[in-house]
Amino acid sequence: MPESPRWLVKAGREQEARYILGRLRGESGEDGSRAEAEFQDIRNTCKLERQTAKPQSYFAMFFGIGSGKLHTGRRVQLVVWLQIMQEWIGIAGITIYGPTIFQLAGVSAKDRLWVSGLNDITYMFSTLICVFTLDRIGRRWTLYWGSIGQGVSILLAGGFSRITADAAPGHAAGPGGAAIFFVFLFTAIFGATWLTVPWLYPAEIFPLEIRAKGNAWGVVGWSIGNGWLGLLCPVMFSALGEKTLYIFGACNVLTIPMVWALYPETNQRTLEEMDLVFASDSIWNWEAEKNYKLLVEQNPELVQAARRSHSVVNLEMGMRMGSVSRGMSLDVRHAGDGGGKGE
Repeated sequence: MPESPRWLVKAGREQEARYILGRLRGESGEDGSRAEAEFQDIRNTCKLERQTAKPQSYFAMFFGIGSGKLHTGRRVQLVVWLQIMQEWIGIAGITIYGPTIFQLAGVSAKDRLWVSGLNDITYMFSTLICVFTLDRIGRRWTLYWGSIGQGVSILLAGGFSRITADAAPGHAAGPGGAAIFFVFLFTAIFGATWLTVPWLYPAEIFPLEIRAKGNAWGVVGWSIGNGWLGLLCPVMFSALGEKTLYIFGACNVLTIPMVWALYPETNQRTLEEMDLVFASDSIWNWEAEKNYKLLVEQNPELVQAARRSHSVVNLEMGMRMGSVSRGMSLDVRHAGDGGGKGE
């Protein structure tokens, strides 16, 4: 398996990067031109990121100090909170306290552990689903349908657990079985959706120069969410019983507007294009997408990886490196000025 062309350029091995891109995209005719254009984009972006990433310590990244139009602080917050919510939608409670949940559903003491183990096996195989769906429907829609399916499943699991607890002797098998089914369904949907995207997202939104640190911030978010919930779960199950599952269901509902409002789509976009998406000064996704769309429509030279070389925009100075004239602003108010001066 060859090294990533972006990593090779970052490591100063440009000829190897050019060779691998040629093998991937094609080495002659139009395909060769596209491969060379992509190589030039990667090389120019690496130069830009080296300039802007110098002050990007973990502290500087968290607060966005010195990142300019790269807005690394915003990206850090997105990956941290995505990982925190990954835990609070309920998976930590399901996996760690599965036997407790199955007890609420009426499973006998001798059966709780093997039922919980079977649920974990279902969890493992469900991850294969995203192999076929993730790039077809995108990251945002994967999170959407995951949140809806998980929310419905865990709310019904809580409801049937309550029915099981209140059922007369000999009448608990039906609702107890339904509660178990919806716990299994929740786990399967999570494995196909929310398990994968929060780990993939950091690698797709951070510039190459600080990509590893960006992924590290994602792990920080996971540690916070997992540790926080791990400490609270025994307290919640002890005090609230099956109502704990309602809290998880509410968190699933909360993630839908959160993803819609704050998280740009990364599917089928290069790291260079994601820099343009995050060039907007607004935190709202619709503003970022509007800004990106206007930049591309009014100045198609900004995204040239598939057309010709030297297309990268200097996000810090509002100046494209290469074939576009100096002074082009990434502010949509000036995007249509062509080669005119920005602010």
